[in-house]
Amino acid sequence: MAKVNMSTGLGVSAEQLWNFMGAFNALPDWHPAVEKSELEEEGQIRKLALAGGGSIVERLEHVDNDERVYSYTIVDSPLPVANYHSTIRVKSDGDNRSIVEWSGEFNPDGAPEPDAVKVIQGIYQAGLDNLKKMYGG
Repeated sequence: MAKVNMSTGLGVSAEQLWNFMGAFNALPDWHPAVEKSELEEEGQIRKLALAGGGSIVERLEHVDNDERVYSYTIVDSPLPVANYHSTIRVKSDGDNRSIVEWSGEFNPDGAPEPDAVKVIQGIYQAGLDNLKKMYGG
């Protein structure tokens, strides 16, 4: 099983950041590759419309607003991964500072493991870079 773990420090409080990005449907607000997110099945499924076409369907597996964390799995996507499970967490790093951690585990599917890892790293990096543009480091 392949693993990707990435994080970045931001110049915003963990509480404020979680209020902005912690909802399962908030990905289009901060990830540049996601144009739209629609919730289904009482908020447990999100259908993501991607910039340039394509879509990803994900299932919310766990959320803890007190701990500022949620986990999800991919149900259907064009990505070269199977059995994908991911977690997004926001931690406090002092006054008006936070750390976003984004991690995932998956089996490569349709691509060699190094290529599948690079795809997921690119997705995570694009989101983290955009948050850094929005909130500074």
